[in-house]
Amino acid sequence: MTRLHYIPNHIPDPSYVRILDTTLRDGEQSPGAAMTPRQKLEIARQLSKLGVDVIEAGFPCSSENEFIAVKMIAEEVGNYVGDDGYIPVINGVARCNEKDIATTWEAVRNAKRPKVTTFIATSGIHMEHKLKKTKEEVLEIACRMVRFARSLGCDDVQFVPEDAARSEREFLYQIIGEAIKAGAASVGIPDTVGIAMPWEYGKLIADIKANTPGIENVVISTHCHNDFGLAVANTIEGARAGARQLEVTINGIGERAGNASFEEVVMALKCRGHDVFGGLYTGINTKHIFKTSKMVEEYTGMHLQPHKALVGANAFVHESGIHQDGWLKNKATYEIIPPESIGLERSSATGIVLGKLSGRHALKKRLEELGYQLQDDEIANLFWHFKAVADKKKRVADADLIALVSNEVTKAESIWKLGDLQVICGTLGLSTATVKLIDTHGNEHVACSVGSGSVDSAFKAVNLIVKVSKFN
Repeated sequence: MTRLHYIPNHIPDPSYVRILDTTLRDGEQSPGAAMTPRQKLEIARQLSKLGVDVIEAGFPCSSENEFIAVKMIAEEVGNYVGDDGYIPVINGVARCNEKDIATTWEAVRNAKRPKVTTFIATSGIHMEHKLKKTKEEVLEIACRMVRFARSLGCDDVQFVPEDAARSEREFLYQIIGEAIKAGAASVGIPDTVGIAMPWEYGKLIADIKANTPGIENVVISTHCHNDFGLAVANTIEGARAGARQLEVTINGIGERAGNASFEEVVMALKCRGHDVFGGLYTGINTKHIFKTSKMVEEYTGMHLQPHKALVGANAFVHESGIHQDGWLKNKATYEIIPPESIGLERSSATGIVLGKLSGRHALKKRLEELGYQLQDDEIANLFWHFKAVADKKKRVADADLIALVSNEVTKAESIWKLGDLQVICGTLGLSTATVKLIDTHGNEHVACSVGSGSVDSAFKAVNLIVKVSKFN
């Protein structure tokens, strides 16, 4: 696929969807997820391998280390040119004030494609209680700061009306329209508190497209939070309604309940883009998703729940017998995408976990992979012993299977069987043991012996019967 030439305010192909990854900015705002500048640089390199259109590198004015990290990313990753002409845009975020914007521009300006995003709240609750400003004051600041960013030499400015999902519509249309006049190349429409339902967010994007002066001259971007677990659904609805830049984070990390998950949004478009999204597609190299996910998990300490879609430990693992049987016959019966498409390479066995819900087919397949070729009657006999173990353990490991086969299938035929055992011991003298063994013909043999303890006397009695002079 030939990557489209990047134009800040225009995407030549209406079916192409830009991906803006904000793992290094909004993702790092997850409590406890702070990273060192070196770690952020390594993740940025990995995002470049993924082919992310816009890497939101951070919030340069928040600290000296953050400024250093963003500057390093801009200078190194932001000057990388791929074989197909790909150059990642490096974006820094600033509040609507001159100091923030100037600092952000200084951090990103050495990238081949620098971008500055500036934001100010537009909802009634934010303007009254946080900003303590009127609509008129907010409108004036927004336009003045977009013009200021452009005056520094930045031709790729994104304006964001914070808390857009709770903002009064007419004011939203007005301030976005004025920001476009002031020189914004893209506008971000955030559901800052994750309150919107998918149909509401889709309508918000559609209404902005229909009612904002000049909106046809910029790129609309989504930015959805996951407070109701709807960030991915809202992001996809935004794309369906006409947004052509989607803001996401690896593993869905971010403030509070997180952001829209990079891997879920991208793979939904890749898997269903043609048949349900009218041909929408991204430029992401999805084979780097799994490695990137693990890197972010390690560097942030934000560990994934096992059932996390696509990149969780259980995402491509099957335990139910019905599922295992279908998967073994054709993996597509229970896997909508091959794990290799996100860079997860697995052996033939790793798609199956043996537990109490597993069936004979899965058990037989795993035994074959362990090197056992058993007859159907042996599998049938072993299966019930396997179920007994599985009822006591969450998962039956390979070591358990090997022990079961050894005990139930490959064990040698008994020559002697213990009938009875009686031991007399105490503090008055040596222990005495009486043992009855039964041979293969059913004959009983009894012997009695004295030893230095109960075990010693019992073994000596056994020796007398089986005619072994010494046990090694």
